[in-house]
Amino acid sequence: VWLRNDLETFKKRLRALEAKVMQDGIILTEEQLAALEKVKEQREAHGEIETEHPGYLGSQDTYYVGNIKGIGRIYQQTFIDTYSRVAFAKLYTDKTAITAADLLNDRVIPFFDVQSVPLLRILTDRGTEYCGKPENHAYQLYLGIENIDHSRTKANSPQTNGICERFHKTMQDECYNIIFRKKIYNSLEDLQIDVDHWLRSYNETRPHSGKYCYGKTPTQTFLNSKHIAFQKNISSMKQETDISFNYLNSSVS
Repeated sequence: VWLRNDLETFKKRLRALEAKVMQDGIILTEEQLAALEKVKEQREAHGEIETEHPGYLGSQDTYYVGNIKGIGRIYQQTFIDTYSRVAFAKLYTDKTAITAADLLNDRVIPFFDVQSVPLLRILTDRGTEYCGKPENHAYQLYLGIENIDHSRTKANSPQTNGICERFHKTMQDECYNIIFRKKIYNSLEDLQIDVDHWLRSYNETRPHSGKYCYGKTPTQTFLNSKHIAFQKNISSMKQETDISFNYLNSSVS
């Protein structure tokens, strides 16, 4: 049961407890608080990337779908909100910085804007579609315009972006393997329609076993937890205001 729900280790169960506290305002015992604090210190010491609320960290990756006669090579740009597991995917005939930025501009940022949740950071691998000189790289430029921080996986460590890896396996098994047996596609647009249909089901009707979902769908998890992002944002703005106020006072003194 623990393994099926991605809670097979004590550390993962503590992370789930931490998320439950944030979502539901549960009061913890002193022992639970001490255990959570210890795990936080260990994570910080090892430089682990954590997620605290919707919009805190997105994971983006490129997936090679295959080569279809009449269309050619097909690549999928994937984005997943690592907290809620809400997923986005768009198909292209190449993998470039422009297509990587297009997914964000066309699908991801509009969603977060509608929900009034800021997207703070994105994790990618070190592929050329994501990394390059900031002054002339379309993806880097787009992140700068949207004020989104960029984290990169460790070299030769694709498991750091494991959320996308697992999603791609699920999508291959439950989407592509099925639709390619049923239908011959003559255009990228036709294939995108069926991919979008599967994504709606994945996000809105399929219970997720992620440690922050507790069996809810990704969309339910996002909607039920976005108040955490609001609270964090307000707290951050207050801290910045206090720092500015203190600085002004010290300058006047």
